[in-house]
Amino acid sequence: MTASKTKSASPRHSKQLTVELMWQLQRVGAPSVSPDGAQVVCAVAQPSVKENTIQSAIWLLSSLGGEPRQLTQCGDKDGRPQFSPQGDWVAFVAKREQNGKKDDEPQLYLIPPDGGEAKRAGDVATGVVDFKWFPDGQRIAFITWTWPKLKGSSAQAEKLKETKARKDSAFATEDAVYRHWDHNLPMGRVPHLCIMDIATGSVVDLLEGTDYELPRREPSANEFDISPDGQKITFVFDPDRAQNAAPRMALAEIELKGSKPKAIRDLVKNKAWDLSGPAYSPTGHQLAFLASHQALKHTQPNHLALIELKKASASAKKTAAWKTISAKWDREPQVPLKWSDDGAALLCKAEDKGRQHVWRFDIAQLAPSIVAEGGTVHAFDVAAGQLVSLTDRAIHPGRLHVLKVDESGQIESAELKRIEHFNDALLDGVALGQTEEHWFKGALGEDVQVWLHFPPGFNKDQKHPLLHTIHGGPHTGPGDVWHWRWNYHVFAAQGYVVANVNYHGSSGFGLKFLDSITHKWGDLELQDMEACTDWLRKKTWIDKGRVFATGGSYGGYMVAWMNAHVKPGRYQAYVCHAGCFDWVGMFSDDAYGWHAQELGGWYWNDIKKVHSQSPHAYAATMQTPTLVIHGAKDYRVPDAQGLAYYNTLKAKGVDARLLWYPDENHWILKPANNVIWYHEFFDWIKRYDPAFKK
Repeated sequence: MTASKTKSASPRHSKQLTVELMWQLQRVGAPSVSPDGAQVVCAVAQPSVKENTIQSAIWLLSSLGGEPRQLTQCGDKDGRPQFSPQGDWVAFVAKREQNGKKDDEPQLYLIPPDGGEAKRAGDVATGVVDFKWFPDGQRIAFITWTWPKLKGSSAQAEKLKETKARKDSAFATEDAVYRHWDHNLPMGRVPHLCIMDIATGSVVDLLEGTDYELPRREPSANEFDISPDGQKITFVFDPDRAQNAAPRMALAEIELKGSKPKAIRDLVKNKAWDLSGPAYSPTGHQLAFLASHQALKHTQPNHLALIELKKASASAKKTAAWKTISAKWDREPQVPLKWSDDGAALLCKAEDKGRQHVWRFDIAQLAPSIVAEGGTVHAFDVAAGQLVSLTDRAIHPGRLHVLKVDESGQIESAELKRIEHFNDALLDGVALGQTEEHWFKGALGEDVQVWLHFPPGFNKDQKHPLLHTIHGGPHTGPGDVWHWRWNYHVFAAQGYVVANVNYHGSSGFGLKFLDSITHKWGDLELQDMEACTDWLRKKTWIDKGRVFATGGSYGGYMVAWMNAHVKPGRYQAYVCHAGCFDWVGMFSDDAYGWHAQELGGWYWNDIKKVHSQSPHAYAATMQTPTLVIHGAKDYRVPDAQGLAYYNTLKAKGVDARLLWYPDENHWILKPANNVIWYHEFFDWIKRYDPAFKK
């Protein structure tokens, strides 16, 4: 059954989408809309394979029409632009050299939207991670990593200078949360919330002298919000102060006196729940946030939740009463949460069957509806009735569109207007095949979704090789998306029919489907993969002798699992990128706190249960040739996993090749490295493709 298709390139198109061409394309960042809705700013990144760099600049676009204009010229990585509430400034984060001083850490910069020279807003020795404007446009709240026992900016600067002068590289900690993704967290430091006065550059640390801290894993501006009157800030904090490897966050509120903290109190704290994404209503009388009932089960989704702040303030010594409002909506809302102008609804992103949209959730009716449709909406902003979304599809990279909405967040005009054309010239004449959404019967007799990406000029009367690209997560749900690292149409341009199965465990299909694989990883997912392969092998246009399976992260785990559990010869070769191989060895990762929740037990209590889901325990049956790829800076799936898998195959005499990067993390991000990644991938598949054998 075919549910939908995307348009393919017209017959006049002849250029092939190569990895080299893909790396010439510009990458559009999240939009920020001016208060009057007339203008939009975003960061636009320009990669260079030759220089092995990705530079970004801030661009100004009109939501009403007109040519985009580059605002910043001098920075290498200008990012996170945000209009001030009055529209007179655009603030952004960058590392630059100005007035003879070169930034050691990212700083806040300001530039008028009419153009001119960007100026450093202040000098924060410990750097700026992310920020939000105060409603008065005179102050900015920002996150920085500080030494919590030190007082004053001078003490922080002196400690940083002392730290950088160290000759040793030792990292010492007693925290349960101490590294994330590809880096150790700053030793002895915690993320604090500060205020900067943009006229003077003076800074106040709002959490100085307290034991409050923001979440240590990727703290961002989504972790706090400022009330409409500028007198309060609600922020996400870690009640366990990094002593829990699987922490559950809470909310606290700062009452301000000018730019200084008057009082801080816990607003919502419940050990059973994980909270995130606070957002004040337009009147400031309500606070929305996301809440996940983790004590019920770790796979519980985030729900929209509300506090009535007038009632909360009446009982200042107690945490506030609150309620979830989206429990009957079997989809998971994501940050950021944005209120409609009249306070009647919340706007948010959420996945739905391989796509991601902007949704409007009506608070009175408790009803969700789609406002801006994906593809995949990666980011959005709204002001003065103009909703701007950053959206891609499998057949094009990210684009910015404007949609008119009314004060309640409902669509006012169905016209979707595109406001940039950064990549059109490069993509003109590039042939892309169709992308189609299909469903087949998978595990438990249930319908399972697969996205098929066809090569340009696909002919159903000819035989084509099949290439599975298995997604990671496992709780993600890719489909109609432009993927820079695993670009489906770059693969398809090599002649493959590319299949992306949203196997059991994938997100966007409801909680039951997502939770179905818990404590039995590999079982239902393998049934789905095999059912899809069976379904596709019956197509007259698939060559049964040219079938390959590849995957990254959890997809890499699945490739190793398939090597152990699928009869040799069914797949001609595998590619395992950053794959999980040994669940005991995986305990060195940065997410070890979730292992028992996912697998059903700690390895020291139930090794049999853990090994039953671990590919390494079935290594005796692995016979299919495999390309193993890993980065040394991968802390999510440490590179010892890939090395152990590769070494196992070599010791068994199975054909294997290792592609290892000393300077990459879970993803291969540097342009030159990524180009090599694709070519190694293609060369490996071709080595075992009968059509390429002499």
